[in-house]
Amino acid sequence: MSPHATRRERLCEIIVQEGLDTVLITNPVNVAYLTGFSGDSSQLIVGINKALLVSDGRFTGQIAEECPGLESYIRGTAQTLLEATVAQLNSLGAHKIGCESGHLTIADFQKLTDGVKTAEWKPAQDRVENLRQIKDETEIVRIRASIKVAERAFAMFRAMLQPDDTEKELTDALESYVRRAGGAESAFPPIVAVGARAALPHAPPSLKKVRDDPLLLIDWGATAALYKSDLTRVLWSHNNVAFPGMRGPSPKLQAIHAIVAEAQRRAIAAMRPGVSSKLVDQTARGYIADQGYGDAFNHGLGHGFGLDIHEAPFIRPNVDVQLQAGMVVTCEPGIYLPGWGGVRIEDDILITPDGPEILTNCPRELEECVLEF
Repeated sequence: MSPHATRRERLCEIIVQEGLDTVLITNPVNVAYLTGFSGDSSQLIVGINKALLVSDGRFTGQIAEECPGLESYIRGTAQTLLEATVAQLNSLGAHKIGCESGHLTIADFQKLTDGVKTAEWKPAQDRVENLRQIKDETEIVRIRASIKVAERAFAMFRAMLQPDDTEKELTDALESYVRRAGGAESAFPPIVAVGARAALPHAPPSLKKVRDDPLLLIDWGATAALYKSDLTRVLWSHNNVAFPGMRGPSPKLQAIHAIVAEAQRRAIAAMRPGVSSKLVDQTARGYIADQGYGDAFNHGLGHGFGLDIHEAPFIRPNVDVQLQAGMVVTCEPGIYLPGWGGVRIEDDILITPDGPEILTNCPRELEECVLEF
């Protein structure tokens, strides 16, 4: 049985538990998770003994290639996707239908309920998303491959980086390096922040140059075979106009980097099956606070990722879920000081039955992250 068929079987268990006979999947990410189909403009009907992908003629060959053995209904050009879905639900005799409230618009939901008048509809937000929290072996292999792409791209980035490069030029270059390294695209728009702009966790690219400050923060990731990766590193340089003659990282950068690195080390060590995500967050957050920088850590410690760059589980103060083997999450503590800059170290972690496995191997120690121009 294919991984996608196994995932549909797990969804069928939820269908039975909820007393449904059918679930309609409209989120394209969830369609991909359950079928392997990478296209768009398609919806998936999952019943106890049947799965049907509703699509159109543009994807006939792609569905055959990506979803062998999956039944499909190819609508004609005179029929909209929702009209085709309604017709198939009526043809299948669906009576108790679950749908994705987190994705459907009110207008589309109204069209569905008007079209399948005899059915009872049960919206829910996270049926498939809950399944996606635990990655199977196929997904873990793809995530590992995505990480390798991101790390190859970063090696190119470091080798080509020059003092007169601007943040904007570097974000554009990093996206191209991801593709040259084998990725389909970046997992998200890269963040490249020089000096004081690194105090903005999601700094938009500016025309500030690398040579303007010794501190450079980079947050990037790759998409490969549909799956994402997510890393952050801090680089520093000897040659800059702000600190001429400096031959090492400033004492402040050394101190802040050491605190963030230790907070991350402690949090990763706590990432074991059965441990509360809230406790893991507090492990890092409490250590940073004890060092006097509690107010300077202004975001969650981490998040799951896979087909989406941000997905459950979320590791932050207001979320309390038990970590489980098979979860893949980021661990990204940071300290952000307006007017000076910021340090964030982000790695990707697989929760195994025996504890955490760090999937990322990109150099993270400060002495490994010097830029030699």
